[in-house]
Amino acid sequence: MKQTLVIAEAGVNHNGSSDIAFKLIDAAVDAGADAVKFQTFNAKNLVIESAQQAAYQVANTQKIEPQLAMLSRLELSFETHQHLIHYCQKLGIQFLSTAFDSESLAFLVDTLQLKTLKIASGEITNAPFLLEHARTGCDLILSTGMSTLAEVEAALGVIAFGLTSPLNTPPDLQAFQAAYASTQGQQALQAKLTLLHCTTEYPAPFDQINLKAMDTLASAFSLPVGYSDHSQGITIPIAAAARGACIIEKHFTLDKELPGPDHKASLEPHELKEMVTAIRTVERAMGNGIKTPQPAELTNLTLARKSLVTTTSIKKGELFSVNNLAVKRPGTGTSPYKYWQKLNTCAERDYQSGEVIYD
Repeated sequence: MKQTLVIAEAGVNHNGSSDIAFKLIDAAVDAGADAVKFQTFNAKNLVIESAQQAAYQVANTQKIEPQLAMLSRLELSFETHQHLIHYCQKLGIQFLSTAFDSESLAFLVDTLQLKTLKIASGEITNAPFLLEHARTGCDLILSTGMSTLAEVEAALGVIAFGLTSPLNTPPDLQAFQAAYASTQGQQALQAKLTLLHCTTEYPAPFDQINLKAMDTLASAFSLPVGYSDHSQGITIPIAAAARGACIIEKHFTLDKELPGPDHKASLEPHELKEMVTAIRTVERAMGNGIKTPQPAELTNLTLARKSLVTTTSIKKGELFSVNNLAVKRPGTGTSPYKYWQKLNTCAERDYQSGEVIYD
């Protein structure tokens, strides 16, 4: 079985501090995560001055202010990004980041030379930005929080167009639909794209996680599907791994009590480690799907199963009957399936009471 890619989502939980960002990488490595992911943006390119915070951001920060002010404190410079990726390379963990504006996307691809890009749920209707991602030629992970199947399909059409069409081809809805419907477009999506199911709320209520939507996405689009989790605790991502998620992405922080919008819906380092360990255990338990006795069961097989046995002494030539034949442990002798076949046949030798019968 292919190992689940576990992405430790640092996001903006560094609070704009490079020191905290490095410590988050250390925590992700210690937990055994495959990748650590940040968010790359210039706040002024991301939101207008009048944009307000989401309700969860107000609740989690206990502060009402424009998004621009909040996000400006959470930026990491491009220079810091370069130090972070070099540190990840040194420690042997994959560096990932989500870009939220074109300048940041170009930096991730051209300067940091990332080969895999994560597209946030909020961009699923941002067709120009989806097209920019597709034209990088990178592997893409598309989160689908807040979306319908129709919106996911529309986004896939943009990406299929970007992956397969010459740069001088004018983009429009008809061209996106044609690219998605084409064999070439479908093959490109299969080669380049993974979908993530997600509930975009922090924390996400358990009764609104809808893990079965992973199956719906896989069935509808025949693409690999993972899960981006915003619930509290580690139960749901473990369940998602058991349902076959190829990627698990989970926010983590050094301390849930730190100020900032995402800390309270994040795992602390020891919880992240527990989650990764549990996911690896689930992977080992998944097996190959073939229903057959496992090696560990073989020694118990004859002890737990039963055989035909005598309940009285029987002389050679005497008939086996319901009065002298029974089914008891161990399972080393004649199968109980032959019980009816054995009745009214002659014993070929003398038997003592309580003796296992062998064919």
